[in-house]
Amino acid sequence: MATSSIFANFNITDSKKAESFVQALDVSAKENTKKESTDKKSFIALPGDIKSLWAKRKEQK
Repeated sequence: MATSSIFANFNITDSKKAESFVQALDVSAKENTKKESTDKKSFIALPGDIKSLWAKRKEQK
């Protein structure tokens, strides 16, 4: 499984490798993992709005 590598034990003996590992952890912690969706859903209930939406759809075809 993909998560099995998360639980692997490892030893860092070189101080430069330890610093780069800690730096990589800091960078990954600062990254924004939540991405905003560009898809917006809206509900149309008014008859005039429905007609204009269908008119736009027919123009695109």
